[in-house]
Amino acid sequence: MGRRGFYRWAQRLATASLAGLLACALATGASAKEATGLVPITEMGGTLYKGQDGGLYGRDCNEAFLRLHQVAAERESLAIEPLDPNGQPSATGTVVLVSLGMSNTTQEFSAFKKLADADPNKSPHLVIVDCAQGGQAARQWAYPGNERNRPSPWTVMDQRLQKAGVEPNQVQVVWMKQAEKSPSQYGDFPAHAQVLRDNMALILRMLKARFPNLRVCYLSSRIYAGYATTPLNPEPYAYESAFSVRWLIQDQLNGDPNLNYDAARGPVQAPLASWGPYLWADGIQPRRSDGLVWLREDLAADGTHPSTSGRQKVAEMLLAFFKTDPNARTWFLRSDPDNFPPSVPPAADPRASNQAPRRLAPGAL
Repeated sequence: MGRRGFYRWAQRLATASLAGLLACALATGASAKEATGLVPITEMGGTLYKGQDGGLYGRDCNEAFLRLHQVAAERESLAIEPLDPNGQPSATGTVVLVSLGMSNTTQEFSAFKKLADADPNKSPHLVIVDCAQGGQAARQWAYPGNERNRPSPWTVMDQRLQKAGVEPNQVQVVWMKQAEKSPSQYGDFPAHAQVLRDNMALILRMLKARFPNLRVCYLSSRIYAGYATTPLNPEPYAYESAFSVRWLIQDQLNGDPNLNYDAARGPVQAPLASWGPYLWADGIQPRRSDGLVWLREDLAADGTHPSTSGRQKVAEMLLAFFKTDPNARTWFLRSDPDNFPPSVPPAADPRASNQAPRRLAPGAL
């Protein structure tokens, strides 16, 4: 091949490669964006998103406004105590906190574990075990055994607990952050978000069956995915996963017997579900409450998984949550007086009353 022929061949190859990349981009429908214009559900302020109001708990409220849920959270958290391998209270026992989720979850939680284990204020009874696993999204946890050539995520969870030297009877708290692979296959909102909610509900029941002393499952939705370059879980699916979490908590508050956490109301089927840290912000647009942003460098090359800095952001938010949440801190922190100063009686809260809670319509708190 002469020089001229080589140049023609190289030009055709470059043109074909560019066309292939363009076709791939069009097929995925993904385009990297520094911001989407979506508003964090914690800051919607009376506006609606596809018929849904704002707030982690609905009605633009970011704290549990039902007295029933407040009391339950306090009761379940105070019941968390060091247990021996047989699940009996012990002064030398252990409280186990585990994670459950997919690749993003294990990347973020492993960074959190390093921070927490190095924190001098962490309770000496607390053992943190990362049980989240790459490639194991909500459907894979809800319907284990359907993945060929890899073990069930529950089997791997058991192995990690054993390696950590703890028993299932000692697991009392879970942080779950879940998503679905390629959620567009389940339809537009709210269909895909309902699939995620239902799979997480099944996972909650499976968790309680596996860990009889499990009290609380803290839930978080996805981080920003506007930089995503694949259809794995781009925007707005990452944003909309927050509604899946909210609906799940709402179903439990509404008395769904399949999510019952209170023995006084019937057979216990699930732990108490409650919000953990809300992680989403609209890319480079600072979140009003705390200035959180997600820069391009906070995400890996695919724009979906967190980079080192992104993992650190989530780890720090998790640590701050467990150290400051009034209920979580009772079991997370060392029981030193400095960690638990004398409490001041709270001011009257119009959201908390002794009246029977209003039943909430599904998907519209």
